[in-house]
Amino acid sequence: MLQATPLTEGWILRHEGGELPAVVPGCVHTDLLAAGVIPDPFLGRNETEVAWVGRREWTYERDLAPTNGHEQTDLVFDGLDTAAEILLDGRLLGRTRNMHRSYRFDVTGMSGRLSVRFVSAYAEAEAVRGRLGERPAAYAEPYQYIRKMACSFGWDWGPTLVTAGIWRPVRLERWSTARIARVRPLVTVEQGVGVVELAVDVERARVEAPLTVEAVVDGVRARAAIDGTSGSVRLQVPDARLWWPRGYGEQPLYDVELTLLHEGGPLDVWRRRVGFRTVGLDRSADEHGTGFTLVLNGERLFARGVNWIPDDVFPSRITRERYRERLGQAADAGVDLVRVWGGGIYESEDFYDACDESGLLVWQDFPFACAAYPEEQPLRGEVEAEARENVVRLMPHPSLVLWNGNNENLWGFRDWGWEARLAGDSWGEGYYLGVLPRVMAELDATRPYTAGSPWSGSWEHHPNDPAHGTHHSWEVWNRLDWAGYRSEVPRFVAEFGWQAPPAYATLARALPGEELAADSPGMLHHQKADDGNGKLRRGLEHHFAFPEGDFDRWHYLTQVNQARAVAAGIEHWRSHWPVCAGTVVWQLNDCWPVTSWAAVDGDGREKPLYHELRRLYADRLLTIQERERGLVVAAVNQAADRWAGVLRLRRMAVDGEVIDETGVAFRADRRSVTEVPVPAEVVPVGAKEFLVADVTGSGGPGWDGGMAGDTGTRTAAGAGPGAGPEAGAGWGSDVRSSAGAGAGPEVGAGWGSDVRSSAGAGAGPEVGAGCGSDVTTSAGPGPEAGAGWGSDVGSSAGPEPGLGAGVGAVPGIGAGHGPGAGPRSAGSAGQVSDAGTRAGTGPGPDAAVGTATGAGPGVAGTGAGTEAEPGAGAGTGRGLGAGQVSGMLRALHFPSPDRDIPYPRPEFDVSVAPGAVTVTARTLVRDLLLQADRLDPAARADRGLVTLLPGERVTIGVSGWETPDPDAARSALYCLEPSR
Repeated sequence: MLQATPLTEGWILRHEGGELPAVVPGCVHTDLLAAGVIPDPFLGRNETEVAWVGRREWTYERDLAPTNGHEQTDLVFDGLDTAAEILLDGRLLGRTRNMHRSYRFDVTGMSGRLSVRFVSAYAEAEAVRGRLGERPAAYAEPYQYIRKMACSFGWDWGPTLVTAGIWRPVRLERWSTARIARVRPLVTVEQGVGVVELAVDVERARVEAPLTVEAVVDGVRARAAIDGTSGSVRLQVPDARLWWPRGYGEQPLYDVELTLLHEGGPLDVWRRRVGFRTVGLDRSADEHGTGFTLVLNGERLFARGVNWIPDDVFPSRITRERYRERLGQAADAGVDLVRVWGGGIYESEDFYDACDESGLLVWQDFPFACAAYPEEQPLRGEVEAEARENVVRLMPHPSLVLWNGNNENLWGFRDWGWEARLAGDSWGEGYYLGVLPRVMAELDATRPYTAGSPWSGSWEHHPNDPAHGTHHSWEVWNRLDWAGYRSEVPRFVAEFGWQAPPAYATLARALPGEELAADSPGMLHHQKADDGNGKLRRGLEHHFAFPEGDFDRWHYLTQVNQARAVAAGIEHWRSHWPVCAGTVVWQLNDCWPVTSWAAVDGDGREKPLYHELRRLYADRLLTIQERERGLVVAAVNQAADRWAGVLRLRRMAVDGEVIDETGVAFRADRRSVTEVPVPAEVVPVGAKEFLVADVTGSGGPGWDGGMAGDTGTRTAAGAGPGAGPEAGAGWGSDVRSSAGAGAGPEVGAGWGSDVRSSAGAGAGPEVGAGCGSDVTTSAGPGPEAGAGWGSDVGSSAGPEPGLGAGVGAVPGIGAGHGPGAGPRSAGSAGQVSDAGTRAGTGPGPDAAVGTATGAGPGVAGTGAGTEAEPGAGAGTGRGLGAGQVSGMLRALHFPSPDRDIPYPRPEFDVSVAPGAVTVTARTLVRDLLLQADRLDPAARADRGLVTLLPGERVTIGVSGWETPDPDAARSALYCLEPSR
């Protein structure tokens, strides 16, 4: 049986004639850092102080003891970075020049000193450039001349730290007779039956030995003979459970084991996990252009994606646990697709295992990015070898659904002046349109391949044509404000994004002792984008007054602007499904502390953008969009079930006044988008007004930064004027019967309720049933006591004018909307409170569902309830003392830029408890943010930006803060303030 012995111990790194302890897998930088030879290149401007490391030659050594007992012994390197020669006891075993490949050397009968001598990657790349000629690139570094992680040469978000070392595991393998050289698993589903076909290649030590392979999956076994050095075995798994992306179903994984046998005895074993699913890419032409829609198990997907870069500029430091943490953050944000960007690496088994288990789809780029790549030797052979190895290596993983030939190189050839500069020289087209699709067709026809990103599908269209295939939207950020996202509807947006600095604690750690300013030396060093700070400033000035000399406000506003920018794009593009079939945000993560486009910074802290992604990528999204015919509310429903409810639309002034409001019923079928026109009377006019759209029963993570839970209840405890609306049951509740006393509008049942019967007297409009209700019977005195707005009424009666049936069926407005002609209350003290809500006591509806009491104007309402579906309790709304919203999605529309909006001076109360900070708004509080890392570097908040209307409150969960203090909490809270 093959025996593998890891070679992780006993390595040294030669430095200045001496020896330093070395860690394998690892790299030169991390070994020098551990030995105290270099400072941490992530801190301050130390990156420049360690630049010499990438220009040097380096040697790793250890002793290799004699081996025996097997016919052959191989020395196997899973990854060498990059140009190296390997010697054993002074004998040259071979040379390498590709970080993306593994290498195997026959060391049978050999022992002694093992040396791995690395040439500088610069020296290797510059030598190849000298032989093959100059090629254009986005950056001056020579990364296109060597098969190495391109971003180690620096990028517009990454440091220049050119590595060398044994970056993946190394081992000895001892075997006899034969070993498994390669297994190529083709996993498909045929008419509900899971099919695994294993194509096997073997290496022989004895040519004549008869060999067989036996495979087993889910109890199904099959055998086949090896003919020469290859064979295949096919297994069928009846009733195989399908593997689904997260949010669409479960992720069952099946163990597959293949054993190589000689005369009944095992020689070698190959084990993997697979998942059964079908994957396709619909690129058919239609009236809009050429589509780009992923299809999993027959289900067409809107891909909710993020771009992934190496999570550390030193990839050998990325542990299995770190992969799971970072990818877990992606999944928790609602992401279902991760694109592995082409300036990095073919990702590891740890990465793919985590994606398989969590249902994250993976789009893997071949490692070509932003440059013209020579197609001559020695590079051409290396490219095909690495492609063949990695396509097969990653085949078992059901999460891998798409291979992509390159990042931006086809676009660069057409638009970036390369064609004239190349003057006929090779530049990579032969890889993307020749070598790579040929390798895919030969080795893995179960997955789609696209030649590049962006790519329109052929040279008949511009490579970055938004109407055809994938599109990268970089005019926005580089030259245009983020409102420019709304000017087009690409078929698939594979890159777009906006910059912001990392968390405050990340900056404090990375720039020790520096007085932070947007243009302080360390901040500028950790800003790698061309004119990055200038673009940040211009981006802010489109919307805000620039905070000259105020770093804290600059830091907060740039993070707000990043979240707003990405939200503008995703909301617009999701509202155009199925024409647009995906968004892939640039980018999820960082590889060091830096101002960048990332949602999670280099220390793993979530920016506000991360929390905004949780809202934007939820199954259900509410967004207000401008169309040619006017404003619409788009209900985007990516869920498997129909979404129906009533939109509550409020035209409000920034001082908290509700100018007008209405309710409109809507329905969005599964995986669809419904647009609801905004009635003219609630369209905001001028800088002092805005539109609020609310809906309950969404099942999403909450509105406007995630205030909501999943219960569908709405609760309040008043501390200000009035008892709130919906005191009986929450919006979208299903109320069977109710009677009792209450105060406040819609006391009987909330908006969109399904009410069977209700009767009683009380103060406030719509006492019988709320907006959009389905009412069987109702009666009672008081305005609109019969049925509320747009109700579907079976019968109703009321003794006072304005009470009767709501004659305008959903989504219209029923009769009696307004104060009516009847008395406001059959009880006592029925008045209009200061905040515009009615309060009173006396007999009223909904005793079974909830009880509420009020003591006249300006007095808080209280209540509790039961039996409502999916939740019941006391309600709050306009005129609240305090209200916390659950189960509700909200969309906001401000027609003017923030710099022109006369926001009130924000006023709010703050209370703290272990693990929580609660903020109660007394005015409009827009884009409230708790920067938890200012409380403690270890602290984390469970949500980002939150906008509160007057009287609303939010409780922010905080972990890692051991000594809660309200003054400290208030100092860590930021929100928008008046510009003048």
